[in-house]
Amino acid sequence: MLITHDTECALGMLVELLNTSPEACGREDLPDLAALRDFVVRREISDVGPLGQADLEAVRALRERLRAVFAASSTREASDLVNRLVAQAGTTPRLTDHDGHDWHMHYFAPGAALADHLGAEGGMALAFILVAGERERLRRCEAPDCARVFVDLSRNRSRRYCDSRTCGNRLHVAAYRARQRSAAEAPDALAAPAR
Repeated sequence: MLITHDTECALGMLVELLNTSPEACGREDLPDLAALRDFVVRREISDVGPLGQADLEAVRALRERLRAVFAASSTREASDLVNRLVAQAGTTPRLTDHDGHDWHMHYFAPGAALADHLGAEGGMALAFILVAGERERLRRCEAPDCARVFVDLSRNRSRRYCDSRTCGNRLHVAAYRARQRSAAEAPDALAAPAR
């Protein structure tokens, strides 16, 4: 699957945003405007004006609408959700080369509210995944106690965990320990008394 750098960045932003929700991490990771500003800076989101409480609430609402795309039961349902997101964001595709970056596409209108900006960029990135017939790459972590999402960009679509160092490693260690316990509890056939 050919995916542009811009789309990969938008997907990364989208996943990080989705994983700030209480559903994903057990707490609200966008509790206030300072956290929202930190998110904007960390993700290097450009063309963002002053942020207010309404922006925080709009981004949280958008986050749940984006999460629904990952939970969609079919490509038709996912595409309907993406179409509504993109339409509501009022996408305005334009080429730009701001801040020393090479030419790339922005899908939000200049001066757009942050939620519209994120909805347009995230919605278009999701649209590219759906158009490529790759909806199965939109995944939820397979760790039983994790609700984080991710986009599996591995070549063979084999990624199972949101983070192999945390969820993946934790499950592998738990499976190893279970095998060790099972082996220790199994009767040793060689130690049985001879008759």
